[in-house]
Amino acid sequence: MQSVDVVVIGAGFAGLIAARELGHAGLDVLTLEARDRVGGRTWTDHRLGHDLEIGANWVHWVQPHIWAEMTRYQRGIVRNPQTEEIYWRGADGSQRRGTVDEFMSLIDEGQQLLIDDVRSAIPRGTEPAEGGIRELDHLSVQDRFDTLQLSQEARDANESVWVGHLNAPLDQVGIASALRWVAATGGHWQLMHEASATYRIDGGMSGLTELMAADVPGEIWLNTTVTSVTQNDNGAVVETADGHRIHARRVVNTLPVNAAAGIHFSPELPEVWRRQGTETVASQGTKVWMRAQGHFPRFSAYGRQQDPFSVLKAEFYCTDEDGTDYTILVGFGADHSRIDLDDLAGMQEAVDRVRPGLTITEVTAHDWMTDPLALTTWMTHRPGQLTRDLAELQQPHGAVHFATTDNADLWGGFIDGAIESGLRESRRIITSIQPH
Repeated sequence: MQSVDVVVIGAGFAGLIAARELGHAGLDVLTLEARDRVGGRTWTDHRLGHDLEIGANWVHWVQPHIWAEMTRYQRGIVRNPQTEEIYWRGADGSQRRGTVDEFMSLIDEGQQLLIDDVRSAIPRGTEPAEGGIRELDHLSVQDRFDTLQLSQEARDANESVWVGHLNAPLDQVGIASALRWVAATGGHWQLMHEASATYRIDGGMSGLTELMAADVPGEIWLNTTVTSVTQNDNGAVVETADGHRIHARRVVNTLPVNAAAGIHFSPELPEVWRRQGTETVASQGTKVWMRAQGHFPRFSAYGRQQDPFSVLKAEFYCTDEDGTDYTILVGFGADHSRIDLDDLAGMQEAVDRVRPGLTITEVTAHDWMTDPLALTTWMTHRPGQLTRDLAELQQPHGAVHFATTDNADLWGGFIDGAIESGLRESRRIITSIQPH
């Protein structure tokens, strides 16, 4: 049986950070990754004739952990194309088209009212479960919208904007998920919107994670699925689907809450992990890339939260080798089950609901909700989960530590949160055990 100081399960951002820090501290670390690549729910792939982010996409300098990593590896940022026009739904269901300023005027009041109490609810973004949020956490985002006196047109537009951020039906997402991200940007919803949907990493997410993986001192085994973790007096034995048994003094598990039950733990996972894994977190949406014929003004389009796509954007202008122009779109919806990637006519209809007049010829996506290593997109909490569970989710369980964006403080649900958690758990281990 092979023996190491630490086994890290998963080579996404949390796992790579933990493995790097532990290895640089002199510990013998082995990272086990079930996929054939590093990066986890970040994945830059060449599709539709362009490099596309199939998973997580955007970063910002107000996210301190990812910005530090980009600085470390000398990766810059690229801004999304400037939106030239915006489409949204009128109160009577008709299609409206206007300028960015006109749309911002439409949503400004609702956006502010939704998060107006953020500074008392979560006074410090680094402590998202402290403050008035304890009395508010039972509310959903929809509960809050239902109290606002907005016109139907403004309500639909505001709701669709938040579906784009929260990736779930708003009646299933806790208001805490909205407030915590706004608290992370000092209470300014405009900055939160910019931070979560404007800037990409130059060279792609996979370009960064590959640099990070090259900086990990220990081995990274790809295509290696962990099946069980059995604790003993000296640590734990990790078993894999291909028959490897590795003894480790500590284990760092980086699977998200929804997927954690895919590994058999003995003793079983703490009750907080089992309970939240049974409930699941709120995120259940979709992200789809599409090819549309021709070039046209770059747009953002907003439907209603019940539409297959609540948000649709024109991202890239492209030209085939034969001179054919096309535009790559990206769409976000609250429920992945409303989208059938094999039904091109259905995809065309879904696009027509938010931005008519386009011809869709090809689509591509990865359904993270059916991926057994994820079973979630980006984490958003259900009502009550944040204040009830966050502190417990951060605690080690014997020799097993948990590093995931799902249990981060500042930017939970983002790449930044994954890095934060990897740093937190690697430091705990470094201070508790010495290298052999």
